Amino acid sequence: MGHIKKEILIGILVSLAATACGFFIYLEYISDLGMSETISKIKQGGVLGSVIALAAIPNLFVFWVFLKKKQDYRARGVLIATIAIALFTAILKFF
Repeated sequence: MGHIKKEILIGILVSLAATACGFFIYLEYISDLGMSETISKIKQGGVLGSVIALAAIPNLFVFWVFLKKKQDYRARGVLIATIAIALFTAILKFF
């Protein structure tokens, strides 16, 4: 695997981890219920896409850090993952 592809993959993985952490923090601090009950209520309410979009907010910080450290290919990976999350959110919203 080329150096550039490896850097982009690292950016994608860091972005997905940041989104997962954002999702966990959102679930932990918004609801008093357990995680599985909260997820089922989010699905029932039809707001799963919105919650995932909110969970992706930490990607802004990760993107900024990579740009400041002059790690442009990792920042590109974060951008690719964020766009994929946005498309996934749009699909959940309309289907």
